[in-house]
Amino acid sequence: MNEITTEIQVNRFVQADEQGVIDVILSIQREEFGIPIAIEDQPDLQSIPEFYQVGRGDFWVAKAEDKVIGTIGLKDIGAGQAALRKMFVAAAYRGRAFGVASRLLDRLVAGAEERGVTDIFLGTTDKFLAAHRFYEKSRFVEIKASDLPATFPMMVVDTKFYALQLARSSTHGWSEDG
Repeated sequence: MNEITTEIQVNRFVQADEQGVIDVILSIQREEFGIPIAIEDQPDLQSIPEFYQVGRGDFWVAKAEDKVIGTIGLKDIGAGQAALRKMFVAAAYRGRAFGVASRLLDRLVAGAEERGVTDIFLGTTDKFLAAHRFYEKSRFVEIKASDLPATFPMMVVDTKFYALQLARSSTHGWSEDG
């Protein structure tokens, strides 16, 4: 297989994926975006099954030739709601030609629907302009921080927030008081 026809698979995280997940995420955070962050600052990456794969949550990886090239996590935050976390795609695999980001997001949304999640929230930074466009094209709507549920796991770097409503709740919309 050459790089044009490389098969990309999206599968549920297994423990053997841990180092690949750490490598792809840290390299993007540090090298591409200059965020001074270490693995010690992200304990969730060393305990993915306990942090993400509980309740209605899960974690998926995209792989090409057995190498992790993308990640996405769904964190159960209660009340049928979840947070999208750790969505990263290696630079060489970005764009429509590979469709890795779309495939990861599609898998997360399908997984959320299967688990009865009604709303997905995410936080990102002002720096990730391409991510903003991607989320907006994927039906996420920008919301204010004050519209996030009290259980949303706010990150220090988060400055921009989005929500995707999967199923309308009969009692509330975007904001949940807890």
